[in-house]
Amino acid sequence: MPRPRDLGIAPGALTPGPWNSLTDVPGVRVGHLTLDHDDAELPVRTGVTVVVPATGSAFREKPAAGLEVVNGFGKAAGLSQIVELGVLETPLALTNTLGVGAAFEGLVRHSLDEHPEIGVSTGTVNPVVFECNDGWLNDIRGLHVRPQHVLDALQAASDGPVPEGAVGAGTGMVAFGWKAGIGSSSRVVEAGDGTCFTLGVLVLANFGLAEDLTVLGTPVGRSLTPQQAGEQAEFARGAGSCVVLLATDAPADARQLRRIAKRATVGLARTGGIVQHGSGEYALAWSTTHRVPHRPSDAVRASSALAEDGPLMDLFFRAAAEATEEAVLGALFAAHPVTGVRGHHALALPADRVAHLASPVRRRTPEPPTHTS
Repeated sequence: MPRPRDLGIAPGALTPGPWNSLTDVPGVRVGHLTLDHDDAELPVRTGVTVVVPATGSAFREKPAAGLEVVNGFGKAAGLSQIVELGVLETPLALTNTLGVGAAFEGLVRHSLDEHPEIGVSTGTVNPVVFECNDGWLNDIRGLHVRPQHVLDALQAASDGPVPEGAVGAGTGMVAFGWKAGIGSSSRVVEAGDGTCFTLGVLVLANFGLAEDLTVLGTPVGRSLTPQQAGEQAEFARGAGSCVVLLATDAPADARQLRRIAKRATVGLARTGGIVQHGSGEYALAWSTTHRVPHRPSDAVRASSALAEDGPLMDLFFRAAAEATEEAVLGALFAAHPVTGVRGHHALALPADRVAHLASPVRRRTPEPPTHTS
């Protein structure tokens, strides 16, 4: 499937990294486990996506992290400790809403296998799991996600291009009335002294009203109808969620990372998201180079942070907004059509038509609405 840039849709001004993915940040790896089959005649359309946040042990050398809760209508696990301490200490897992418990256990088992000191000579561990509701396509009541699926996804985690669309946790997700799921993008930030940093984004997109879909500032959703006339579905009212994960190799501290995470909301808004009551939006940013030791060697720890009295922070804010916007579009462009429970069918976004509608010529001469079935 074409990515947005293959069709001339390149949001923003900054340059992407080599893969235009979260994994452009060195040390970050992504793995998917997709569950796509029929179980007792009920379609299973779900899965797990994991992100390894940095090289080495995240438990022993914790990446600094900042969390922005845009709208807390969600069931994520492990967030309060991030707010309190400003660090991660496990890989991150994404899954469906009712799979949070199983994913949490999977991360616990992974941590126990990697660190025999947990619960013996040191404290416990804080796994972080994010979720979106895929129940419009998936047999969510079947609790098909199990702890082993997290372990399998971690085993498969790799750098390089990130598979997008209906894969892993994105298998059953819908955004703006169209099949969506996982999307990823990145931006290179030049510090002005020859130093370059990378900011990468991965989204789990499951939000938005069909008529609000916006591409490069053009309200393309007004000219597209994703479902058959008269069909009523919960996702058509925008219920769902969006999780935005942002990684950087810049030495940002937890406070700065929360500021960067907050700018992901600009990217969501550019695609047409309005953060509805029933849609849980979360943004989490971390640094792969600003690490906090689990057992500090001294009473006082020296650390570095980004300068904030110049244009550098604004460039990171821009990078977060641009990469989030492109990642959401990437999730939509990559997803194939999926039929799920109760005969629900999510169509693939007609990428060529969207590119045509979003072109400068089409902006001056709006195309009349048509119906797609």
